[in-house]
Amino acid sequence: MAIFKCEKCGSTKEGRCKPKKCADCGGSDCMIKKEEQSSGCGCGCSCKGKK
Repeated sequence: MAIFKCEKCGSTKEGRCKPKKCADCGGSDCMIKKEEQSSGCGCGCSCKGKK
């Protein structure tokens, strides 16, 4: 999962795909990928909890 942030209003949205428009301000093509969220062990590595 990734977190996308609106460049116009700063609102964030979690999802797999980039939203076409911001749910809060309605701006189109303004969502940028902020960070990836791992569903793994929480240490930030790429092990995905498989230790």
